[in-house]
Amino acid sequence: MSEVSALPRTDHLAIRGRTWHLLVGGRLRPAENDRTYDRISPFLGERIATVPDGSVTDADAAVEAAAAARRLWRLTPVTERAQAVLRAAQIIEEHSDELAFLDSVDAGSPLQNSRADVVATVASARLFAGLALEMKGTTIPASLGLHMTVREPIGVVVRIVPFNHPLMFAGKIFAPLLAGNPTILKPPETAPLSALRLGELLQDVFPPGVLNIVVGDGPAVPDRLVRHPEVRRIGFIGSERAGRSVLRAAAETGIKDVTLELGGKNAMVVFADADLDRAADAAIRGMNFTWSGQSCGSTSRLLVENSAHDELVERIRAKLVDHRIGDPLDPAAEQGTMINKAQYDKVMGYIDTARAEGAHVASGGGRPSGDEFARGLFITPTVLTEVRPDHTVAREEIFGPVLSVLRFTSEQEAIEIANDSAYGLTAAVWTQDINRAFRLTRELEVGFLWINDSAKHFPNVPYGGVKSSGLGREESLEELLSYTESKTINVTY
Repeated sequence: MSEVSALPRTDHLAIRGRTWHLLVGGRLRPAENDRTYDRISPFLGERIATVPDGSVTDADAAVEAAAAARRLWRLTPVTERAQAVLRAAQIIEEHSDELAFLDSVDAGSPLQNSRADVVATVASARLFAGLALEMKGTTIPASLGLHMTVREPIGVVVRIVPFNHPLMFAGKIFAPLLAGNPTILKPPETAPLSALRLGELLQDVFPPGVLNIVVGDGPAVPDRLVRHPEVRRIGFIGSERAGRSVLRAAAETGIKDVTLELGGKNAMVVFADADLDRAADAAIRGMNFTWSGQSCGSTSRLLVENSAHDELVERIRAKLVDHRIGDPLDPAAEQGTMINKAQYDKVMGYIDTARAEGAHVASGGGRPSGDEFARGLFITPTVLTEVRPDHTVAREEIFGPVLSVLRFTSEQEAIEIANDSAYGLTAAVWTQDINRAFRLTRELEVGFLWINDSAKHFPNVPYGGVKSSGLGREESLEELLSYTESKTINVTY
């Protein structure tokens, strides 16, 4: 099979004739009845690949293969499982250019971001391999006998991941695999290429059935995977609406362990005493404009103390002047496209709604000018001012490059506006008053918070949300342990 890495880095159509496969039971194979669907480039608007369109039968086959491999994998010493994960990390690193290329042509993310995602995927795999021996139990002096707990694998795991970080989220297989669970990865149908390539690269790293990768165009495959009676554990990343569907389907078919990393309408609160130049940089970084705002952790609500409002907005506008939008394969591009036409139209609709409700477009607001932007799904970084807490753009997750700026006049008002959301994923607080900063950390209803920073994640630091933003924590030992269950052993002697 030809290597994608040997193809021109500037050609979005270079993989058009390539054949793609599902990974089921250690075998690369087509979908049932050779069904396929086309992947359309968000940059060119043309077909870039034809990929397998998995079915319910394919989902069942993946679960059956995983169930058959369960005993072998759970009895494999954890140090050997860690070595397999480290080998996978090495292979990903060796194919980093190829995998980054696939994410950029498939999802429209700029190449520099796709490369960073490969680095993050490798780092995550190595982090979990290093945590392998931390899956420990305890001893309890409850009597003269011996009372102890051990951690064991849960069973067959399904990981369902979204399009905004295709490879990095595909790396969510490593915690469950390391914990001893055969795992089925369901990649996003809107950006499956790097995950399908991962299946080819890792086919022989794990025993047959331990890693399975199945994608299908539509809800049938994930719904069947969630509902399958052999599936014991589900990890989902996606929208709040889809997360509720996963919980419902899981509950209707069994007692399953489910974690969810869902949406966010995250607040960055800036007081007048903050370093406004650094805060402007953080507002741009925190909004994830480089990902066209397609990130659940984006601080998409910028709450600014009234006396600092105009200056901060002007600093943000000035910094965005040099923001480079362009061909996702251009190494100089800082921002690429939206994932598809449906998401593009949705974001543009939110901007129109904001105008109708009285918000002011301070920057951006539509497609960039120029012939080079005529066909790609580009939206300029958009800054909306005079946004009120009851405006649609202040309440609903847009998942696009739209930053809503709201004013506040007191600390209590800032807290009330920030918490007036169904979501609770991230928040950021900007102030030089350390007492105020820590007062807000106690008051803000979120799972992950920065003081005088934004956007950054850190090794082995738990990430996740509260309220409608999800259940559970990831990127840490807590994630690894969530793929185990505790067994208590009592010995009398």
